Amino acid sequence: MSEAQSGRGKMTDGVGPRVQTLRGARCGQAKRITWLLASLLLASLILLIMILFGPRVTAVNSTSNSDSAKASMPIADYSKFSHSSPKEHADLMARSNCASCHRRSDSSIEPKFPIHKDCTGCHLVQFTAANSSSSVNPICTVCHKPGGLNSSSAPLKSFPRLLSFAVEFDHAQHLKGIESARPGNGCAACHALANRGVAETIPARLNAHQICYDCHSPGRSASKTASCGSCHRLGSYSATSIAARSYRVGFSHADHSQRERLSCDRCHDVRGRGLPQAKQVSSIAPVQHLSNSRAQNCIACHNGQRAFGESANFNECARCHKRTGFRTGE
Repeated sequence: MSEAQSGRGKMTDGVGPRVQTLRGARCGQAKRITWLLASLLLASLILLIMILFGPRVTAVNSTSNSDSAKASMPIADYSKFSHSSPKEHADLMARSNCASCHRRSDSSIEPKFPIHKDCTGCHLVQFTAANSSSSVNPICTVCHKPGGLNSSSAPLKSFPRLLSFAVEFDHAQHLKGIESARPGNGCAACHALANRGVAETIPARLNAHQICYDCHSPGRSASKTASCGSCHRLGSYSATSIAARSYRVGFSHADHSQRERLSCDRCHDVRGRGLPQAKQVSSIAPVQHLSNSRAQNCIACHNGQRAFGESANFNECARCHKRTGFRTGE
């Protein structure tokens, strides 16, 4: 009996530790599952919050950033007009687009103002927006004088002098191109005597329009190139002055043209097409003193037989150079 009881006691002691280990493992696994479920639940909750409230936060931030950007941008001044800005205006400066605002129906030398629908197509908001700070709508003063804006015929401003346009004129195209492009009177069609016959006029500003429109007008020989963009583009322009170095001598175009029946091409050559303004027509200045040059120069006529009487004494500089203080090389 004592051995049986002893053996039964030993068997009980052997089973106890295994049961406790199994219970502990199950308890740990349950804790891990519980922690994993809690983590998943928390992650789902955070994701739900982001989905529900994220767009609102983004919208608030975007609005805040947008308002900040707008506050930092300069306010557009619609009382002033520029052909070069903003970009939408510059894009209209292509050769074929000028007529979308400036229409030519006759040979008037001043460009006509655009009509209202030319502007309201893009600036309807500016035309219709209320302006509490002033009784005058700023965009209206681009074309109209502030006084009398409410009348049925608001007075227009006069055109200011435009300085933002370059001029493209090609002598070779007009003198060596197709027959219909050549002026009937040649150089004299554009250049007249000036400074008592010493110089030749150079068309500029509205005077140039008056000369060009003899051909470049609706119904005329060059009506296909009658829009603003045919001659003008954005950029600066420097007109040739009749006070240039070549005119600071005792030389008279009048004496050498009408009286002597000489044409311009006796002294000047029209060069090829597409050259810069200052290089389209040759100058006689570099070779005018050379007696052995094949180029056209003064000695071609002033050779002691046709001019200057008995001798062509070009050592007497005062024959041509009349300016006080003249120095050799000028």
